[in-house]
Amino acid sequence: MFGRKIRLFNLFGFEVNIDFSWIIIAILVAWSLSTGFFPFEYKNLSTQTYWIMGIVAALGLFISIIVHEFSHSLVARAQGMPMKGITLFIFGGVAEMGEEPPNAKAEFFMSIVGPLSSIAIALLFYWLYSTGAHNGWPAPINGILKYLAIINGILAAFNLIPAFPLDGGRVLRSILWRIKGDLNWATRIASKIGSFFGIALIVFGFYRMFYGNLFGGMWMILIGLFLQNAARMSYQQLITREALEGEPVSRFMKSDPITVKPSTTVEQLLEDYIYQYHYKMYPVVDLDKLIGCITVKQVKEVPKEKRHEKTVGELNTECSSDNTIGPQEDAMKALSAMNRTGISRLMVVESGRLVGIVTLKDMLRFLSTKLELEE
Repeated sequence: MFGRKIRLFNLFGFEVNIDFSWIIIAILVAWSLSTGFFPFEYKNLSTQTYWIMGIVAALGLFISIIVHEFSHSLVARAQGMPMKGITLFIFGGVAEMGEEPPNAKAEFFMSIVGPLSSIAIALLFYWLYSTGAHNGWPAPINGILKYLAIINGILAAFNLIPAFPLDGGRVLRSILWRIKGDLNWATRIASKIGSFFGIALIVFGFYRMFYGNLFGGMWMILIGLFLQNAARMSYQQLITREALEGEPVSRFMKSDPITVKPSTTVEQLLEDYIYQYHYKMYPVVDLDKLIGCITVKQVKEVPKEKRHEKTVGELNTECSSDNTIGPQEDAMKALSAMNRTGISRLMVVESGRLVGIVTLKDMLRFLSTKLELEE
């Protein structure tokens, strides 16, 4: 779902990240408020005032979305679900779960708390706006409060749409799950409804474009495409989890991995390994013991005239927990690690010994065959 993320801060043990797409949308929101919404609603203010209002309102939206996602994370934690953190991206934000909810009740409470928190925020800002209007607060302050009340109300209403994976779609899935006791079936139904809403938004977006609202129409088309794609991917992720869960990493690993000795020179590494196998990282092994890793990036830092004398043993670094895994670990743990780090090959290590390599390609090949045979 995400591209490159920037870590902002930790709060209550949750990591808050921001996707580059959010920076784009934050600028667009501030710009549209400063040049469109506020000048239309509040006449005869200075350009500087409009820009201050737009930036403050965009920051208020930013904080509102964080509160919305934190409410999900806190309830999920209370229900025993592991949460990776929160990421803000172009269409808002998402609380990243490590696994599916344990039961329908946990999903219901985790999902419904998000829209409820947005409703509470909307009511708070509306109360402040009403207080300000009654007591004659400056127009810029009241304008910001009014906008934040409206946008949080819209955020709550949009998330209550029963289209998976929106909050309303997750509430619907939890109800279906509780009725039939089948998460797979509930996810399939909720995902189909999510896809339907996505298509409906796309059609309505083209309708709005045709009748002159170019920007609004394009925005609805983008949201529709996102919703349709997210619904499909959510169902695929569930199927993938069910197919791989319980399978040990040892089932997928290759027990004869390509390894490098510490005495190998950088020049030999280039000629005999990198140019031949095209991997980005190689395990360094001495007497069956994994002593480190050597990467293409490290090789690039060695001057060409030094490559014939520098050895791998002088350059290799200790392998991190991100690119190693045990042979009896669950295959889903390996897949999650690959997804989190972008690494497509993990070293399988047992008692300090390298016993194999597991690759994303081999896991996907197994998954494809299993789904085809057991469809």
